[in-house]
Amino acid sequence: MSLTAALLFALAGPATAIPVEQVRARAPEDEIIYFVLPDRFDNGDPSNDTGGLTGDRLTTGYDPTTKGFYHGGDLKGLMQRLDYIQSLGVTAIWVAPVLKNKAVQGAKGHESAGYHGYWITDFTRVDPHFGTDAEFAAFVDAAHARGMKVYMDIIANHTADVIQYRECVVKTCAYRSKADYPYQRRGGVTGKPINPGFAGDAVQTPENFARLTDPAYAYTPFVPPSEASVKVPGWLNDPRYYHNRGDSTFAGESARYGDFSGLDDVMTEDPRVIAGFISIYGSWIDRFGVDGFRIDTARHVNPEFWQAFIPAMQTRAAARGIPNFPIFGEVYSETVDPGYTAQFTRRDKYPEVLDFSFQAAARAMLTGKAGTDVFARLIDGDVLYEGGDATALRLPTFLGNHDMGRMGYMLDKAWPTATEAERLQRLTLAHVLLLSARGVPTIYSGDEQGFTGHGGDQDSREDMFPSKVATYNDNRLIGTKTTTATAHFGTDNPIFQTIAKLSQIRRDHPQLRHGRTVVRFASEKAGLLAFTRGDDDGREVLVVLNTSTQPLSANVEVGAQSARFTALAGNCPASVTAPGSAMITLPPLGYAICAAAPARLPSK
Repeated sequence: MSLTAALLFALAGPATAIPVEQVRARAPEDEIIYFVLPDRFDNGDPSNDTGGLTGDRLTTGYDPTTKGFYHGGDLKGLMQRLDYIQSLGVTAIWVAPVLKNKAVQGAKGHESAGYHGYWITDFTRVDPHFGTDAEFAAFVDAAHARGMKVYMDIIANHTADVIQYRECVVKTCAYRSKADYPYQRRGGVTGKPINPGFAGDAVQTPENFARLTDPAYAYTPFVPPSEASVKVPGWLNDPRYYHNRGDSTFAGESARYGDFSGLDDVMTEDPRVIAGFISIYGSWIDRFGVDGFRIDTARHVNPEFWQAFIPAMQTRAAARGIPNFPIFGEVYSETVDPGYTAQFTRRDKYPEVLDFSFQAAARAMLTGKAGTDVFARLIDGDVLYEGGDATALRLPTFLGNHDMGRMGYMLDKAWPTATEAERLQRLTLAHVLLLSARGVPTIYSGDEQGFTGHGGDQDSREDMFPSKVATYNDNRLIGTKTTTATAHFGTDNPIFQTIAKLSQIRRDHPQLRHGRTVVRFASEKAGLLAFTRGDDDGREVLVVLNTSTQPLSANVEVGAQSARFTALAGNCPASVTAPGSAMITLPPLGYAICAAAPARLPSK
């Protein structure tokens, strides 16, 4: 640790540090994750707001009044709020990319900034808007000292938009397919022969890709002189290492070979690229001891890349003394389709993927678009993952995120006439499901303060510190009468308190982290959902939710060995009414979490 990092750690670290080996020994399913965009969390150092750049917002990227620009949040701000994060019950922090970004990009009149971290130019250092490498090291060490892990958000699919095409400098570059524009012809099937001897991108050997010397098969790519060496490491400045086929339509072939909204799409089939990214991200493990990776745009990269990259990262982590190193890919989907996400654990060899099917099931059930049986369908699909139920336990689950928007907004859209009390009940129910179901609960920063946003992307990336964005400050938050114009680091919001309580219950009861899921009751209508976590040994945990606005009473099947119940949350029966059956009574939009115990043995 550098002297600067040591000083920063001393300011942020607790009096008694938890040994990092103890932190790293925890299994992935033992965590509760908090996802944060550093720029939108807290501003600990106003001197880095412009990232060391001078000029207006189109140069520096800094404009705290506009939702698409930097607002000033940084690593110091994140570090000084570790106590707040930990008080929520969080055990791991997933940090949006902190690598150096292109400050501003976009067509004239449509510019925005790289505040989110996904437009990387320099893969070797922290973006100056967020701070320094030493500050990132201090943040990781301070989190470890509190017993929290740090998961780093990374990208291999693309870089910032630097490469341009001669044919469409001032207009959108439509995707050009491999069939119409093969690698061996310039500008189409009838064009001049180029790249002699190149056997196609399916032959992924260094010798074959050494023959791909001319990247002008679909378009004529070039790098503006002012950005000729902007990317680091230097090999990333060479257009040969990109697909250069124009904008993806996110369907068919273009999903893997097209530019993501103009971002330079890396040719991840090339062994030189694979080796390059292994070196890049391996160094972040070596230098900072991060505890896992979340991988952006995972579905847009060819499987062979992940088949090489993932085991290399796990090996690198093990050598650094990190035995459990989650690597969860973003496989974006808005439907309950475990088969779609599961293929990435089988073919691409991802150990975990973000559970978009969980989000879709929760959204459908809680917005009234589906009955409670959608949850049963989700659980039935767990068998599809490589490793089956054991893998499903490790999938990060979530209610909303910085791309699709927040669950609070989705609920408000579905129930526009709901009272404030009902809004709170519905969002509470969502978090009960998140923190009691299988998977690794992932909380998007601001959800615990009742943030709602106005939709996805920029509309759901509100500031936790006092915001100057008018379209954030007019949001109707849940559980509070405040707005985003004030700071939100208090613990009095009832959503915050519910999450903290449920987090403690989850930590205290291993069944909620490691136990199997048995759906005990679900129907095609709104109303009762009942499931147990754990084995039928008399010590399972029963979770019941009422998604309707009517009270309900029902007999619910439980394990045959369960005899008595202790209420962990809500009202639970004292005992079963008959072996294998318990009477549950729930108020409208109510819930209960009940710890079972076996029958008392007769005294001797």
